[in-house]
Amino acid sequence: MYEINVIQYFDAAHYLRGYKGKCENLHGHRYTVKVKLSVAKLNEIGLAFDFTDLKAYLKEILGKYDHVLLNDLPEFKKINPSAENIAASIYKKLEKKLSKGVTLKSVEAWETPEQGAAYSEEG
Repeated sequence: MYEINVIQYFDAAHYLRGYKGKCENLHGHRYTVKVKLSVAKLNEIGLAFDFTDLKAYLKEILGKYDHVLLNDLPEFKKINPSAENIAASIYKKLEKKLSKGVTLKSVEAWETPEQGAAYSEEG
């Protein structure tokens, strides 16, 4: 099994409804998004998955998150744009773009270098 990893970034603001602390106020982060794929075998030129394609898919998704108030996006109207929910939202959008034979292992959303959350659909 081969694993492919990419990292990209976006800047956005958010607030956590009902938090009862500083994060209930509007604030921003430079998010780091880490994606892991797995593929059983290499293609005819020795690649598990083209990094360029994966980065392009991720860039398209993150472009809608970049320099916005995340709470204003449709997916976060009813749920908080927490790191956990951001990771899950990106995962679900990215999974739709991947070809058969490629498994999306996880998506991580890091708010700072010290704190982040991951989402996967593995048990």
